[in-house]
Amino acid sequence: MDALLHERMEDDGTLLSEVESTISEARADLKSMQSEDGHWVFDLEADATIPAEFILLNHYLDEIDEEIEEKLAKYLRKIQGDHGGWGLFYDGDFNISASVKAYFALKLAGDSPDAPHMVKARAAILENGGAASANVFTRITLALFGQVPWRAVPVMPVEITLLPSWFPFHLSKISYWSRTVLVPLLVLMTLKPQAENPKKINIAELFVEDANEVKKYLVNPTGSAWGEIFLGIDKVLRKVEPMLPRSARERAIKAAVSFIKPRLNGEEGLGGIFPAMANTVMAFEALGYPKDDPDLVTAKAAIRKLLRTDDTGGFCQPCLSPIWDTGLAIHSLAEANGSDESGDLARAATWLAEKQILDVEGDWIDKRPGLRPGGWPFEYENDYYPDVDDTAVVALALDRMDRKKFAENIARAAEWVVGMQSKNGGWGSFDADNTYDYLNHIPFADHGALLDPPTADVTARCVGMLAQLDAEKYAEPIRKGVAFLKSEQEEDGSWFGRWGTNYVYGTWSVLCALNAAGEDTKAPYIQRAVEWLRDRQSDDGGWGEDGATYWEEERETVKASTASQTAWAVLALMAVGETESEAVECGIKYLLEAPRDGSNWEEPWYTAVGFPKVFYLKYHGYSVYFPLWALARFRNLKKGNTGRVPHGI
Repeated sequence: MDALLHERMEDDGTLLSEVESTISEARADLKSMQSEDGHWVFDLEADATIPAEFILLNHYLDEIDEEIEEKLAKYLRKIQGDHGGWGLFYDGDFNISASVKAYFALKLAGDSPDAPHMVKARAAILENGGAASANVFTRITLALFGQVPWRAVPVMPVEITLLPSWFPFHLSKISYWSRTVLVPLLVLMTLKPQAENPKKINIAELFVEDANEVKKYLVNPTGSAWGEIFLGIDKVLRKVEPMLPRSARERAIKAAVSFIKPRLNGEEGLGGIFPAMANTVMAFEALGYPKDDPDLVTAKAAIRKLLRTDDTGGFCQPCLSPIWDTGLAIHSLAEANGSDESGDLARAATWLAEKQILDVEGDWIDKRPGLRPGGWPFEYENDYYPDVDDTAVVALALDRMDRKKFAENIARAAEWVVGMQSKNGGWGSFDADNTYDYLNHIPFADHGALLDPPTADVTARCVGMLAQLDAEKYAEPIRKGVAFLKSEQEEDGSWFGRWGTNYVYGTWSVLCALNAAGEDTKAPYIQRAVEWLRDRQSDDGGWGEDGATYWEEERETVKASTASQTAWAVLALMAVGETESEAVECGIKYLLEAPRDGSNWEEPWYTAVGFPKVFYLKYHGYSVYFPLWALARFRNLKKGNTGRVPHGI
């Protein structure tokens, strides 16, 4: 028995030695990536649609930068799938909308339709129904370029901006991203401008039948009775819209502009997201703004800031993620450092504290009048749209760095987060009680991402934050949040990941929160989650989930283990007392053995999501700070006395 114990201790010592060595190397490398002012920002990559839309926008405006265009075209060619088209994430299935935009962009960039990659793409698009089968957003782009008639898209008159708040459809009833994308888009859908398209490129070859002959463009997006009702309303609107009074139209356009301008956000752009920025530029052009108009110039500059190019090519980011990256990097390094003698983390914390939004009442105020601001955005600046998830992560980090120094920042953050809790006990990302589910049935919402309802992952972050700050003071919102999390647990024991792929992300988020909230980790519902994680572990010791798991029929799809998803699984298990388990040890060994360059574990897979089934993301920072975080926490728990994770995340 003594010999076995001695052997086990030697094995533990060898493992911890390897862990310590990897932590040291990865920690130093992550620190080297820090900006002089203290923050981190990593590339944020989406699918083919964003670089394709950048090319399309430049041809719409007749402002073509051939050097940048060729770099983006090179990227589009590189990520073309074996199926001939483009997917929504690495190694993803064919997607008709992404493929139509990518093909169109490449043709605009000068690729011959007879080139082998274009022939292959065209065949795949036609085999999948042709360009007429693309989603509403793609068809709007095609209408702007004269490739489909305007009847191919739903009727969305700009007069929508004048609707009262009690009306079934109102801007305050949809998500922040829908709001910022839609308002300038309403101007475009009303004025119906046509792209400059200086090279007069068309994609008639992508239609199974002539685009003008297609009889049924609009479909019921959900197949529900609500969907049929909204299709009927669209038919009525199509007849009524030409008769709307000119005075109302002028007032509506002024209302749209009045919404856009205060939210332009300088060179961070409307909403901080590419689609809203691009629509703003096109709307200003359609309204006749001169090329040197300061707002138009700034709006264009915001878009160019999203480019990530070098001599080998590049892509256009959907947005920038410095607050999120910096908050998570602090957590990772705080776990790994033990101390901050260099002052690197203190600089990062100070940078974050200065980014807190304390004096702007954003759109969230519609549902929470009187609530003082106190959140952080996702981007460098986005005062009207602080993010609940970011706010929780940052408050947790500041509390961990120096609770006394950042007491006021933390208090304001907690006040705002508590105030943003929805009636059902959960938290959404940017708005409270954004649960008007019937709106997901309108023809315009065929992407299924119109709303921002409470989700398990964001709720978990808020519960974890409040529990770490003061479990007694915030006992009631924590209780409601935990009840919401229990109600959201899947039958198999996992939790859905709204903003990360997928159930591993959701389950990690929730188990960390439940630990912080003081839930009994031996409770049957928590143990069901533990068993689910164990069952999902791959033979190589890692965990992985494909982006396809957001479709019910692909729920179990795993193509490869990834470093970030393995880190989440290991962190989740350790949060509920499984540090000594074989599953955790195997996960740690996977991280030690997985290919990496310094702190950057190799990870081509997308492990995040913007909108499930529609828009996926690859955070280049996830494979940097999450594996380091997991290794450091494993070391700390193995060397500690309690084995309990003392933090909310």
